[in-house]
Amino acid sequence: MNKEQIEIIGDNHISTNIETPLHPEAFEKSDAEKIHNIKKYFAKIMEELGLDLSDDSLSGTPYRFAKMYVKELFYGLNPENKPKLSTFENKYGYQKMLVEQNINIDSSCEHHFLPIVGHAHIAYIPKDKVIGLSKINRIVDYYSHRPQVQERLCLQILKELQDTLETKDVIVVINAKHLCVSSRGIKDKNSFTSTIEYGGCFNDIEKRNEFWNSIGGQIEN
Repeated sequence: MNKEQIEIIGDNHISTNIETPLHPEAFEKSDAEKIHNIKKYFAKIMEELGLDLSDDSLSGTPYRFAKMYVKELFYGLNPENKPKLSTFENKYGYQKMLVEQNINIDSSCEHHFLPIVGHAHIAYIPKDKVIGLSKINRIVDYYSHRPQVQERLCLQILKELQDTLETKDVIVVINAKHLCVSSRGIKDKNSFTSTIEYGGCFNDIEKRNEFWNSIGGQIEN
């Protein structure tokens, strides 16, 4: 693959699978081992850039960078960090739409490892099960904290909620800004990207319009 092909793939959000691509030995090393190795590699990158790591301000940067990658920015790669998604019996018999909106998205583009920031808006219609509201936020946070493309992130959140709630009646919308667009390449500071995935009753345009109205969005025609 030549440099031009690499650039094209990086600018087009190509994804071949709903699952995040991981190699089979992804979790054979401990977090401490990964931090140790990344620290060494990033120190080499800094040195190649011409930075003096003996400077007090820079000497601790490789470790801070490595710890941030493993423990914070990409903690969602490790299935051990997946939140426990307890559900409860729908004792109220609530069967209308439940909407949670403006859920923070803090993710990273897998093509350039630059931030993706924005919000998710999610709704579902309960059947036999309901889920604690904070668990929806935790699902979004978990899948966001891995190298992503926005389309896959949207699908992963949708599938997780559908499987957990045992219903297809879920809709997920993400509006986000990509720093790989605003800080490099075209350097467009104003544009943002919207993705939407849904199933079940939300295939009906009237039900989707009910959702749009609840989040102050545009009605589909």
